[in-house]
Amino acid sequence: MAEVFDVNGLLSVNYDDLFGRTKSAESTNQGKAFGAVLDSAFQLLNDTNSLANDAQAKSIDFALGKTNSTHEMTIALQKAAVSLQYTVAIKNQLMSAYNEIMQIQI
Repeated sequence: MAEVFDVNGLLSVNYDDLFGRTKSAESTNQGKAFGAVLDSAFQLLNDTNSLANDAQAKSIDFALGKTNSTHEMTIALQKAAVSLQYTVAIKNQLMSAYNEIMQIQI
């Protein structure tokens, strides 16, 4: 199983400099709130990625005979599956909210 998604490079990009924007006081406060949500989403992706990699490593160790603990392998696989389901559910909610906002007529 390949790595799920590596977002480490996205965290270092300064999008305001990229687009030449300046910030007002109100947009700075809104940007901080949005930034916090974005940071937590990236953290969720990183956590899901590490759980999936851990489950893969435990499965490989079991297959190669390095460990006999099916219990640890099953727990790691379930943690990865639940984390992925949670991440997909959040993505679906975000897409639903985005589609609803896009349907608002100005």
